[in-house]
Amino acid sequence: MQSTKDKQTTDEGIDYQLPDANIRYFPNFFTREKSDALLDRLIDTIPWKQNTIKMYGKENLVPRLESWHGNDGKSYGYSGIRMNPMPWTPELLFIKGRIEENSETQFNSVLINYYRGGKDRVAWHSDDEKELGRNPVIGSISLGAERKFRLRHKDYKNNGLKKEILLCHGSLLLMSGPTQHFWMHEIPRTTKPIGARVNLTFRFIH
Repeated sequence: MQSTKDKQTTDEGIDYQLPDANIRYFPNFFTREKSDALLDRLIDTIPWKQNTIKMYGKENLVPRLESWHGNDGKSYGYSGIRMNPMPWTPELLFIKGRIEENSETQFNSVLINYYRGGKDRVAWHSDDEKELGRNPVIGSISLGAERKFRLRHKDYKNNGLKKEILLCHGSLLLMSGPTQHFWMHEIPRTTKPIGARVNLTFRFIH
């Protein structure tokens, strides 16, 4: 459950009052009809791939499907995985334009994650790769099944700072400022029977 003490609701979204962070949430960024159409179109047309990650000397399949799209030359890497950009599609350009209008930020790439069910997840991490520069702006669109988005301060063992946001169908989460330097986030696995979810994180690669 979200506490009213650490968030402020305005006509422009919900501002979470967390230290060392700038996080704003728009639960109804797209209408239900538009969200449904985008979800179906992306699942059907994006060239999904299940990458392999090497951890502790063993290779394991990433527990979700992924696709990287963006401007020419804007490749991206994390945890030993290197992705070269696929072309923009009309749906991606539409979403990108809407977020840029709202955030007053230009994006040149997007990482798309396809969570096929509750077993698919993303582990604790920060979007702080060097390609993103200092204080990156991350525009995250959620389509499909609602999933818990957990945050914890990198010094949480001493200060106890944690947060959980339920990301709903058609929502936008904007993270900017020092957020990635001080906070980590995850989408945990769930045993509940839930449907598919597509998440798009728009960013600017330097």
